[in-house]
Amino acid sequence: MPGEKLHVCKTCGKAAGGTGHLCDPVEANEAYVCEHCGETSIDPRHICKPKLQHINFVCIACGRVAQLPNQLCNPRDIVAMAKQEPPTRIV
Repeated sequence: MPGEKLHVCKTCGKAAGGTGHLCDPVEANEAYVCEHCGETSIDPRHICKPKLQHINFVCIACGRVAQLPNQLCNPRDIVAMAKQEPPTRIV
């Protein structure tokens, strides 16, 4: 229905108009659809299995992950971290 607010389940992330058919509904302020899995989420840190395949960098300051180093404030290559190479700043 037009004007009906979107609600998202806090437990599973599924979206629905109104509060029907959700186990733990909350009003979605800024929900988005994940381009990797199609899941609706209100969590900007949403990480799904398909998205993990594209994650290459982690911020060594805050722990956020990203596909490209310019999306982070202090990026570190995840492969280099696994090899325990000394950190270098990627610009």
